[in-house]
Amino acid sequence: MAVWLIRAGSSGEFEQKFIQENRVYLTWDELKQNLADLRQRSELLAVLEGLYKDSKPKRLINYVSQLWPFAHKMNVGDYVILPSKSQPVIYVGKINSDYQFNPAGPDPFFHWRQVNWMDEPIPRSHFSQDLLNSFGAFMTICRIQRNNAEQRILAMEANGWQAESTQQIIALGNTEKEQDADDESANVDLEELAHNQIVQMIEAKFKGHHLTRLVRALLEAQGYTTWQSPEGSDGGVDILASDGPMGFGHQNICIEVKSGSELVDRPTVDKLLGAMSKFGANQCIFIAWGGFRRNVQKELAGSFFRIKLWSQQELLDQLFTHYEKLDESIKAELPLKRIWTVATVE
Repeated sequence: MAVWLIRAGSSGEFEQKFIQENRVYLTWDELKQNLADLRQRSELLAVLEGLYKDSKPKRLINYVSQLWPFAHKMNVGDYVILPSKSQPVIYVGKINSDYQFNPAGPDPFFHWRQVNWMDEPIPRSHFSQDLLNSFGAFMTICRIQRNNAEQRILAMEANGWQAESTQQIIALGNTEKEQDADDESANVDLEELAHNQIVQMIEAKFKGHHLTRLVRALLEAQGYTTWQSPEGSDGGVDILASDGPMGFGHQNICIEVKSGSELVDRPTVDKLLGAMSKFGANQCIFIAWGGFRRNVQKELAGSFFRIKLWSQQELLDQLFTHYEKLDESIKAELPLKRIWTVATVE
C-alpha cells in the first residue's frame, strides 16, 4: 500500500471535478499519448520533448518523475491524498482502477484513475505537522513515504481518522525513514510551510471565543462598528457589524464564528439565516475555521447575496489584506512579517 499526493490544479481549480467524478486526472495540456504504451522513462521524456519544445530539460525530467508513476506505479488499493485549496481539509481516497486513457479528452483530461473518496474530507488539524509538510510538497504528483507516512495513514484509518497523538506516532516506530527515489515530498513549498505556521499560531493564541475577537478586530480595521456577544450563549450570532457613522449604516451584518476543526453542516448555517430578521440584518457571514460539509456551499449558492461562507482560507485572506490596520494589541499577539522570495516553477 502506497500513499500518493495528487493536486487538482495549481490553485485547486479542478478540485470539484476530481471529487464529484470520483477520479484523479493528469492535468498536463495536450498530452494525448497513451502512457501505458511507453515501456521506458526515456520514451516518455522523448514525447515531452516533442510536445513542450520551449521547456528546459530539468522541467521535463520533473514532469517524467510525476507522470510515470501515475501510469506505471500506482496500484489499486493505494491511498490518494488531495489537499483542498478552498478549505482546511484533506480529501482521502483509494485507487480502484488501473490507469485509463481516452484520446477524446477533453483537454487536459485524457488520463485518469478511478478513486473511492471518503464521504467527508479529514480536517487538516488531524494530521501532524510533519505529514502536513509532506502534503505541501511542490510536486503535483508524488509518493509520500517520509516520516513513516504510510503506516501512520493506515493507523489513522483504523482509528476512524481521529487526530494523531504523539504516543501513536512513537508506537509505530522509526519516523526518520530514508527518502525513496520517488518520494519528492522533501521538497516543501515554503509558502505552504509559512501558511501552516500561521494557522498553528492562530489556533494556539485565538482558541474558542478568542477567534471571534480576531474577527471583530478585522471588521473594525475595515471601518465597521461592531458589537460582540459575551462568551457563552450568543442568541444566534457572535458579532453584529454595521457601516456608517456610529454604526447607523445601510449594511447591517450578523456574523457567526465556529473555531473548532469539525465541518459545519447545512442546518447550522440555516440558524444564522434565521437570526437575520431577529437582529434586523440584511446580510450575514458564517465563519467556519474547520470548513463546511461538501453539500453546504453548493446548496447555498442561491443565497449568495445574503450570506458569505468563510472557511480558514477566506479568513486568512482578510487577515493578510488588513493586517497593517489591526489594533496594535492584536498584532502583538499575532506578529507577522511580509517577505519577498524568488518564485520558481522548476
